[in-house]
Amino acid sequence: MQKDFWLERWERAEIGFHQDEVNPYLLQYWRELQPAPGSEVFVPLCGKSIDMAWLRKQGHGVLGVELSPIAVQDFFTEHGQTPRHASSGKFACCEADGIRILCGDFFDLGRDDLAKVGAVYDRASLVALPPEMREQYVRHLLGILPPATPILLLTFDYPQAEMSGPPFAVSASDVAALYRDHAEIRLLAQHDVLAQNPRFQQRGLSRLQENIFLLTLRQPTKKNGTQLK
Repeated sequence: MQKDFWLERWERAEIGFHQDEVNPYLLQYWRELQPAPGSEVFVPLCGKSIDMAWLRKQGHGVLGVELSPIAVQDFFTEHGQTPRHASSGKFACCEADGIRILCGDFFDLGRDDLAKVGAVYDRASLVALPPEMREQYVRHLLGILPPATPILLLTFDYPQAEMSGPPFAVSASDVAALYRDHAEIRLLAQHDVLAQNPRFQQRGLSRLQENIFLLTLRQPTKKNGTQLK
């Protein structure tokens, strides 16, 4: 999916994916992440999610990455903040009150950008990508995250032939194929939510399920199986 698609969505304010309330699954399962004190929570493809403000209230710094400058500006404006502006590599960085958003391409992130990250919250990132981009996304994410980082991952699962994404269908088997070689995967919950989402019914879906996963990245190992320190 091309960058222009998302930039145009924000320019036209076609942001039905934005939620006006803190995600209930984040509220319910946040404690499962247990990030280290003083670490940051990383929110990829963050948009202007109010979940970031809630995460900040839990005592952690928040790091987001977002392609659209409109989304970044809207976040701080809607929270009554005037961010500090700086450059950080290929990114324009906006920061206020412990929330730092890098405006640019997720695939330009490096290890140094995520050096302080102790947890990841992925509500709208993996499901925003078509199948052909997911492996690239996961490979890049795994390559820049600190070892043993926990990830709270939320996905939609539905018959992909019934609706074109985004959001795209991501099944439990898709998550396993992407992450099982690199992380412990725990399915925390599955919920049938079609009845609560009439706009997806209108788009022709016969089934819609939300899956909530806790992924814990494994420590890197040497060839002899010994854990690297």
